[in-house]
Amino acid sequence: MTATGTAITADDLPFDNAFAALPPAFFTRLMPTPLPAPYFVAASPSAAALVGLDAEKLKDAELVAVFTGNHVPPRAKPLAAVYSGHQFGVWAGQLGDGRAILLGELPGPDGPMEIQLKGAGLTPYSRMGDGRAVLRSSIREFLCSEAMAALGIPTTRALMITGSDKPIMRETVETSAVATRMAPSFVRFGSFEHWFYRDHPEELRILADYVIDAFYPALRSQPNPYKALLAEVTRRTARLIAQWQAVGFMHGVMNTDNMSILGLTLDYGPFGFMEAFDSQHICNHTDQQGRYAYANQPQIGHWNCFALGQALLPLIGTVEDAQEALGVYEAEFAAKIDELLHAKLGLGMFYENDRALFESMFSLMHDNHVDFTQFFRKLSLLQVDLPELDAPIRDLFLDREAFDAWALDYRARLRKELRNDIERRRAMDQVNPKFVLRNYLAQVAIEKAQNKDFSEVEKLLSVLARPFDEQPENEAYAALPPDWASHLEVSCSS
Repeated sequence: MTATGTAITADDLPFDNAFAALPPAFFTRLMPTPLPAPYFVAASPSAAALVGLDAEKLKDAELVAVFTGNHVPPRAKPLAAVYSGHQFGVWAGQLGDGRAILLGELPGPDGPMEIQLKGAGLTPYSRMGDGRAVLRSSIREFLCSEAMAALGIPTTRALMITGSDKPIMRETVETSAVATRMAPSFVRFGSFEHWFYRDHPEELRILADYVIDAFYPALRSQPNPYKALLAEVTRRTARLIAQWQAVGFMHGVMNTDNMSILGLTLDYGPFGFMEAFDSQHICNHTDQQGRYAYANQPQIGHWNCFALGQALLPLIGTVEDAQEALGVYEAEFAAKIDELLHAKLGLGMFYENDRALFESMFSLMHDNHVDFTQFFRKLSLLQVDLPELDAPIRDLFLDREAFDAWALDYRARLRKELRNDIERRRAMDQVNPKFVLRNYLAQVAIEKAQNKDFSEVEKLLSVLARPFDEQPENEAYAALPPDWASHLEVSCSS
């Protein structure tokens, strides 16, 4: 059934596939590999609405079969795309969709969305993998995709998860799942690197023209559309990573094959939301050198844009033009993070020494390992003329006198504002989430789901859909992590 209530069968799904119109070198056509006895795990109503579907109808067996890969609708054109990339800063050569199969795209009110089955079986790009996804990682990607969307951060979306009892070996034996994810496009930085490093300028041009015409048509009128493409992708990447930093999100594996040409958060694996603040925190247990630590994400984003610039250089023409396009990154990131931090602290006006206030705040948070999400949420409770009421925020700090000293400077800065305490709190609560996908919350949902109880996945999805609301009935989901959560680790196998 569509979101408007019109009945629709699986074979009526109006798939198209613009990417399939590219030359055969860009992909391999193949069918998904069926899973035995698939079952419904969860679906996102807001994601379903983006492609005109009713999330309740996704529970129907025929749609479970479609989004597991067991039944391919007549209009779908399944394929796996090829790409390459730098992984942990090292050229990895050819990669590609090793366990993801693109069914095609479905129309929606905001434009078509590609529908990709992650975990749908072996492809020519699977390398040493088995082409499958496990329930654990599928739940994490599903929940985080939708949580990020609710936070207003550009991201791929997750339509649904289906599961199967078919065993899959990771560190231990786990069960299979397929996550259906959506985006206007899954083209990556590594898609361009693939053709550059193979010295195939014609395929490079075809791909760039496809991306420009489909997603950046306004750039076609620019004197150098390929330079303009690099500049626009660089801008979007800089803004995206500023948004990550502002909510304490850590991607964990910012390889160039995981960077979206549309500036979306792509490929949720060993991600994490900052809890006890440590600017050098590494959320990916595999990342032994800390390349993708929280504090490094902005510069890694810039590095990745340079890798894209290198790949586009044959089209752009000169190194100077490529460097000029890449030169927008630092200013774009600085402007966006400045805007976001002003909003997070309830500052509507901009003063030259505000940066010093921000830097001292993060230094204080780092020294005291203050919970990132709770700090910013509770900061809105501070009243300019009533420091004696600071306990909710002050008690997050081991060194309370250090907080008092910073709060003195913060209050002085707030007195330059035009808003009163009530107005400021309302504004701050609209940008500082109360609820994020903490690892322990995901783990609880995963453990229940592994016993066929999917209620916690559904509950978490509901809570995270309204991250800025108070939701007093769900207060427990905003709590600090329990002691056992300190032992949780996520790695690239996640």
